[in-house]
Amino acid sequence: MVIIENKTIAQIPTLHIVKEHLQQQKLPLIFFIHGFTSAKEHNLHFAYLLAEEGYRVILPDSLYHGERALEGQGKELTFKFWDIVLQNIKELSFMKEELVAQDLVDVNRIGLAGTSMGAITMFGALTQYEWVNTAVSLMGSPHYEGFCRGLIAGIKQQGHTLPVSDQQLERQIAELAEFDLGKQPELLKGRPILFWHGKQDEVVPYQYTFDFYKRILPYYEGKEDQLKFIEDPKVGHKVSREALLETVEWFKTHL
Repeated sequence: MVIIENKTIAQIPTLHIVKEHLQQQKLPLIFFIHGFTSAKEHNLHFAYLLAEEGYRVILPDSLYHGERALEGQGKELTFKFWDIVLQNIKELSFMKEELVAQDLVDVNRIGLAGTSMGAITMFGALTQYEWVNTAVSLMGSPHYEGFCRGLIAGIKQQGHTLPVSDQQLERQIAELAEFDLGKQPELLKGRPILFWHGKQDEVVPYQYTFDFYKRILPYYEGKEDQLKFIEDPKVGHKVSREALLETVEWFKTHL
């Protein structure tokens, strides 16, 4: 039987999903990060199927989301997008260390997946943590600077005034550089990674992510089975059932 436990890990509200009889054993671990304005509960279908395969799955609430949402927060949350992403990356390390200290993790088998903002988090985490062994991007972008500039352009086109100056924006964009996998693909170091993206995605552009996949193909010469890109020609910014099943299969194969 799979159990779902509402658990605070490193002061972060999470859902902890695992088979009951494996609860206290050292297991392969998968973090699954939700998207912008979503919450941890929205990815329980992924967690359930992964737990059925014997993984320990952690679904955290991101900063300002789910149990961590602030009363009255509205459009200004958009301006905190990158603060949330960078905090997600930091908190992955905090959660991982606490679970390892509890002797609950096979440290050689740690996976990371996410949808949209969660997948963007995943790409940034790959630049920081070699302990992430296997990864899945569902509608994500590895290009931090490019995606950030696209968000800014979109906000301005909608007639909104940004709460910071252009110089402050440039400083903030510069701070993203160390997490920008698009500029340092060698940091992948051949780790298994699955991309899934709808070609009609109007939020996170498909083409830039696909171009990155094509660019990293030479890094996987001789181990092509560890890199895969699945596109859905009819889908926009929405994860399909195919993406769900392919995610589970990817971790079963590579983690």
